[in-house]
Amino acid sequence: MDNNNQPSHEEARAQSFFFRAVLLLTGDMRICREWVKRQSIIIQLLDWIFRGVAQVIFVNNPLSGILITTGLFLQNPWWALSGLLGTFVSTVSAIVLQQNREAISAGLYGYNGTLVGILMAVFSAKGSWYWWLLLPNIFMSMLCPVVSSALSSVANKWDLPIVTLPFNILMYLHIAATGANHPYFPEVDIQPKIPLNESMKSLSIFQLFLSVPAGVGQVYGCDSPWTGGLILLALLLSSPIICFHATVGSASGMMCGLALAAAHEDIYSGLWGYNSALSCIAIGGVFYVITWQTHLLALICAFFTAYMTSAISKVMSVFALPACTWPFCLSTLIFLLISLEIAAICRLPLSAVSYPEENRRYQKQLRASEKVEHSQQSISQEEASLKDAEGADTQLVGEKGCGESV
Repeated sequence: MDNNNQPSHEEARAQSFFFRAVLLLTGDMRICREWVKRQSIIIQLLDWIFRGVAQVIFVNNPLSGILITTGLFLQNPWWALSGLLGTFVSTVSAIVLQQNREAISAGLYGYNGTLVGILMAVFSAKGSWYWWLLLPNIFMSMLCPVVSSALSSVANKWDLPIVTLPFNILMYLHIAATGANHPYFPEVDIQPKIPLNESMKSLSIFQLFLSVPAGVGQVYGCDSPWTGGLILLALLLSSPIICFHATVGSASGMMCGLALAAAHEDIYSGLWGYNSALSCIAIGGVFYVITWQTHLLALICAFFTAYMTSAISKVMSVFALPACTWPFCLSTLIFLLISLEIAAICRLPLSAVSYPEENRRYQKQLRASEKVEHSQQSISQEEASLKDAEGADTQLVGEKGCGESV
C-alpha cells in the first residue's frame, strides 16, 4: 500500500510546487514585491522601473516589464533606452517629491515617463541616437509626477484614474513648443491625411492578422508584430483576462478602421488598434469586475474609442499634433462615469483596483463578508425581538400577579 501511494505523493508535491511557482510569477508578484522592500535601493529601483514599464498597459509585474522591454529593444534599441530613462527619471522625481511610496513601488509614477521617453524618440525627426534629445526627455519625464499629482487631486474627487493624461499633456507641450522646423529638436511633420479610395480587394488577410499584435505594440509606439507578440506574452503571464481584452480591443479597432475606410497602411501598422486595446482592458476587468455584461461594455467602449481615434486624429493633424492616447483617456473616463443600475456591472474603488482575477476574488470576498454581516444583523434583530417579547411576557405576568394580589 505504501509503495502504491508513494508516486501519488510525489505527483502531489510536484503539482503543489508548480502551482506555487505559477503564483510566484503571475499576477502582481506580491511575494516578490515584499521581498524587494527588504533589499537595497538599487534592486528596489529596478523593480519599480520594470513595473512602471508594464503599468503602461495596466500590468503590475516586473517580469512582464522585462519581457516588454525586450520587445522594445527588438523594435528599436534607442526607443527602448529612451523609455527606460524616462521611467527612471519619473520614478526618482516622485521619490524626491515624496509621493505615495506604495504607488511608486507599484510603478504608477513611472509609466507616463516611459511613454514620454519612447514617443519623444519616435516623433523626433533626427532619428535614432540623437543624444541631445535626452535633455528634453529628462525634463519632461521629471515633470510627470508633478502633472500626475495635480491631476490626481482633481480626479480623486470622482474616484477616477488619471491614466495617461500626464503623458498626453507633456507630449503635446513638447511637440507644440518645438515643431517640424526647430533647429535642435525637430519633430516629424504631421499633416492631415488625404482620404484614399483603396479597394477592399487589395486587402491582405495576413497583414490584417498581424495588425492585431501590431496594435498592441503601438501602445508603446512600436509597429512590429513581433514586439506586439512579446507584449501579449507579458500580459498573458500576468493576467490572461488582460491579454484577451488587449487582443479583442486591437481587433475591434482594426475592424472599425476598415469600416471607416482608413488607409490600409495605417491599419496594418496597428494605429487603429492601440487606443481600443487600452480602453477594452480598462473597462474589461481592471476598473470594473469582469462579468459577461462588463465584457460587452468593454467591447462597446473599444468601438467607441476607434471612432474617437478617427475624429481626434483628423482634428489634431490640423495643428500638426498626433492623436497619442487622448482617445483612450476620454473614452475610458466617459465609460467610468456612466451610472448604471445593473448589479452585474460593478465598478471598483480605485483603492481596491488590481489585476482582473484579483478584482473578482476581492468582489467575492466582499459579498461573502456582506452576507455574514447581514446574517449577523438579522440574528441580532431576532434576538432583540425575542428579548422584547420575553420582556413583554414578563411584564404581563407581573401585572397579572399584581391584580391577583389586589
